[in-house]
Amino acid sequence: MTYSAKEIFYTLQGEGGNVGRAAVFLRFAGCNLWSGLERDRATAVCNFCDTDFVGINGPGGGKFKTADDLAQAVLSHWPDSGMEMGQRLVVCTGGEPLLQLDQAAIEALHQRGFEVAVETNGTIEAPSGIDWLCVSPKANAKLKQTSGHELKLVYPQQLARPEHFADLNFDQFLLQPMDGPELERNTQLTIDYCMQHPQWRFSLQTHKVIGVR
Repeated sequence: MTYSAKEIFYTLQGEGGNVGRAAVFLRFAGCNLWSGLERDRATAVCNFCDTDFVGINGPGGGKFKTADDLAQAVLSHWPDSGMEMGQRLVVCTGGEPLLQLDQAAIEALHQRGFEVAVETNGTIEAPSGIDWLCVSPKANAKLKQTSGHELKLVYPQQLARPEHFADLNFDQFLLQPMDGPELERNTQLTIDYCMQHPQWRFSLQTHKVIGVR
C-alpha cells in the first residue's frame, strides 16, 4: 500500500486527552466527508473543517511506498537527545486517517517505539493496536466506531447533540467549541453544557491559543 501524507511535523498535542504532550503529527491526505476544496464546502457532510488535508505538499509530506518508509519518516521528526522510547507519540490525523492507516503502519510505528494515537470521524472501524483512539462524530455521518479512549464532539452541531453519544463506550467525553466567527458564543454554550452535564469535559484548542501548529 502507498501512503499519502499531507504533512509530518513535530509539535505539542493541542487538544483532547493528550493535550500538552510532545508528538509527531502525521496528517494523512484525503477525507470521506469533504473533498477539502472550498467549492465543495457548502455541500460537504462536514462543512466546518479548519484543516488543509489536500495534496502531499506540506512540510514532511509525500508518498510513502511501504509502512516502514512511512514510520521511518515519522521517526525522523522525533528529536534525538534525551528522549526515552516510551515518550514517543505519533498522532495520526487528517482528513480521515483510517482511510489509509492500517495494521502494517501501526506495527511499523510500534517497532520504532511510538505510541499510536488516532483522531478519526468514526465512520470507519479502527484496526487493532491503536494506543489512543479519539472519535469526533460529525452530523449526518453514520458512526461505526462506537468505542475508544476519547469521544470529542465539536459543539454545537444541531444534528449531533451530546446526548446522542453519552451512552457509548468511551473513557472520556469531551466537548469542544466550534471555531469560526461564532467562537465566543460557541465557547459559552460549551461551558454552559459541561457545567450542566458533568459527564462532559470542556476541550480547548490550546495550540491556537499559544500559537503552535
